[in-house]
Amino acid sequence: MSRTFRVPLFPLPGAILFPRSQLPLHIFEPRYREMVKDAIDGPGRIAMIQPHRLDDDNQAPLYSVGCVGELVGVEELDDGRYNIVLLGANRFRLVRETDLGTAYRCAEVDIEVFNDEEPAPLEMIQRAEVEREARKLGDAMGLAVDWAAVARLDDEMLVNAIAQVAPFDVGAKQALLEQATLAGRADLLVQLMQFHRMAVTGGIEVEPTLQ
Repeated sequence: MSRTFRVPLFPLPGAILFPRSQLPLHIFEPRYREMVKDAIDGPGRIAMIQPHRLDDDNQAPLYSVGCVGELVGVEELDDGRYNIVLLGANRFRLVRETDLGTAYRCAEVDIEVFNDEEPAPLEMIQRAEVEREARKLGDAMGLAVDWAAVARLDDEMLVNAIAQVAPFDVGAKQALLEQATLAGRADLLVQLMQFHRMAVTGGIEVEPTLQ
């Protein structure tokens, strides 16, 4: 069974949205100004998806999985640009692109292929490992993080927020997005954090802060 609907596509290289995470964007290109205006006047949804190429011909092939974002913040500037904030709703699989005569790309997407409504919680040991590795990576990179606030996040917000802001390459973040389960995403996230930390420290082990 599928739940398919039509959405505007925003194939912005490097901007990957995860469910329940927020993504601020500055919109200045005319085609994407049109997209935002249509989204404001319509259902208020924009689908973030990654292109396989970095060229800007509006024809680059796309990854098959992205995330629908709900417009939760809009600021229209005097010159027609927008500052917007998207809140990740559901991941989707691209079904087909559709030509609606707009300057931006549109597609039919299926959100039923992912269970993003109520993901199963993590085991306590897995949750602790995600937090521990996040602290180690943050310390290795010299980041100032409110770890008390991080600890109050639920499992999904914790994993998805780290996945979205962590300094991984696009391929790694896309792999995180495509993980079928939250537990699978958490496992991959831990591995990526360990790998990135070792690259930063040159293999020197870093003890996490306890604050």
